[in-house]
Amino acid sequence: MNIMTWAVAGLLMGMQAHAVAGDAAAGEAKTAMCAGCHMPDGNSVVDMFPKLAGQGEAYIVKQLADYKAGKRTNDTMAPMAMAVADEDMADIGAFYAKQVSTPVEAADSNLALGKDVYRGGNILTGVPACMGCHGPTGRGNAPAKYPSLGGQHATYIKSQLNAFRDGSRNNDPNGMMRSVVAQMSAAEMEAVANYIATLK
Repeated sequence: MNIMTWAVAGLLMGMQAHAVAGDAAAGEAKTAMCAGCHMPDGNSVVDMFPKLAGQGEAYIVKQLADYKAGKRTNDTMAPMAMAVADEDMADIGAFYAKQVSTPVEAADSNLALGKDVYRGGNILTGVPACMGCHGPTGRGNAPAKYPSLGGQHATYIKSQLNAFRDGSRNNDPNGMMRSVVAQMSAAEMEAVANYIATLK
């Protein structure tokens, strides 16, 4: 699939998706069990736990629902999601979406390569530009449920790219991310993760 096809697919998904109506104020109290790993404001300090601050509401709802339904697996998150009522997921998503993401410490290794792949892809191997779906500053595409990545921990990003690559994570619509990472080298994945961590 070429870069233009990915971009068009992203736009179409954005038009078809509908907003999830969550109550951020109600969601704050419902995130108490999340704070141990993700911190009260969603800015996790441990790099293996994703930052949720500023993440798209609909994306958070989808991930919680996928954990609950067994479409995404994680020994910690699956039982946590099972305890969340479906109607509470939107409130939790709305709360985190309104939080402000704080900068993380980013490695300066291979940032030039990471920037090149993130912004332009790799035309020789068919890797599309990451910014086609996730935006030039990594803010994502909330209506299409493409996650905000800018300022995310590089360690977490790398773990998810590897999970898509080995198939242990497979809840990406139409296998989109699995198709992307299948064309990426290990060096490109590490460089992109490091570059994403620098985005604001």
